Amino acid sequence: MEVAACKRSLSRRASSSSSFRLRCPSLNSVRLRRVFDIFDKNHDGIITVQEIHHALARLGLETDLCHLDSTINSFINPGNIGLTYDGFVALHQSLDETFFGLDLEEEEEEDESDLKEAFKVFDEDGDGFISAKELQAALWKLGLPEGKEIGRVEQMICSVDQNHDGCVDFVEFKHMMQDVVFCSS
Repeated sequence: MEVAACKRSLSRRASSSSSFRLRCPSLNSVRLRRVFDIFDKNHDGIITVQEIHHALARLGLETDLCHLDSTINSFINPGNIGLTYDGFVALHQSLDETFFGLDLEEEEEEDESDLKEAFKVFDEDGDGFISAKELQAALWKLGLPEGKEIGRVEQMICSVDQNHDGCVDFVEFKHMMQDVVFCSS
């Protein structure tokens, strides 16, 4: 199956992740739209296989372009050169069903693990804290404009830094992520 081939082509295995799919459909929709917009570098409303390949590579997920193309191709509308937002949503739903058929108990157990993995993405030096420089580097890698201004990044850190040590530890990160999910739903 094409999806299975794509899964094998990832150099870092995707974990069974409830963070891939959120329980709140409206938050998931906002999140998917944001990801689509990040992948759509030229802002033409279409993301090509090349744009997805490039974005995944920047996140450290090396993929085989042929497998990626064959997986995504069935979600591209005839006459288009890439995925529309609706095709991107359909691809996401297909991957969700294929890879993440977890029950609620498993999802709750995975939440903490998922948060730890997400935290590690930002905690580049592995010291247990996300500094402003580390957050800025991660935002820069994702091509987000916030990654260009250390002042904005420092404000982001301050907004979740409960103990005022200038960094975000895992507990603060976890609270921030829970606030995002609960406030947005």
